[in-house]
Amino acid sequence: MKYAIAILISLFAVAYLNRASADCKPVSFDGSQFTVCEISSDEDIRLFHSLPDASVIGSFDTLKDHLSDQGLSLEIAMNAGMYHDDRRPVGLYVEDGNETARIQPKPGPGNFGLLPNGVFYVDEAGPQVMETLAFQNADLNPRYATQSGPMLVIDGELHPKFRRESESRKRRNGVGVSADGKTVYFAISDGVVNFHHFARLFRDQLKTPNALFLDGVVSRLYVEETGRSDFGRTMGPIVGVVSTTEDN
Repeated sequence: MKYAIAILISLFAVAYLNRASADCKPVSFDGSQFTVCEISSDEDIRLFHSLPDASVIGSFDTLKDHLSDQGLSLEIAMNAGMYHDDRRPVGLYVEDGNETARIQPKPGPGNFGLLPNGVFYVDEAGPQVMETLAFQNADLNPRYATQSGPMLVIDGELHPKFRRESESRKRRNGVGVSADGKTVYFAISDGVVNFHHFARLFRDQLKTPNALFLDGVVSRLYVEETGRSDFGRTMGPIVGVVSTTEDN
């Protein structure tokens, strides 16, 4: 009997270790509600856009099926940057070392072109958020990267164009990385907030020196542990935390 118990404990430990170390929870900040996922930088964080046949993944369900075919499980996911009508990324996009969209450093219309914008990337040193021009000058070679904008927090300061009294209030999602690089935060507002409010969540509550806005109206979150899977229009880039399934 004791050997059977030991085997069960061992199997449980392996399954537990194979799952992502992440915690998504509600956060109240300055009168508004958010959901914040706190993820260890050691986790397997990837970007996804297309299937092998070049069709756009577009949804959490499709991504889950795609990963399942590879013996992988999707733990947490969010939309990860702006896209054209055909779902092509607007700015830099790198997936598994393959760059499919070039970096766009110049100002332009909409939130993406509200400089400074930035890049969320994963390389050998781990995940990070960096302002676009700084990223270009750093001559990095990331395995994964997505460009979006505007930056929410830049070296501890809010984006200079944000105003506390702004009436542009929408649902928003973004990403930031802790100062020591050990923790990644995915955050989504549960209601509508302006940029100033959302940026202060990252700077003042989560204490991230750099944070990047990912999108607004289309903001969506998937959390396997709680069964949350926001529904909406077909997405472009998706960022996900991946783990091996219990059978692998």
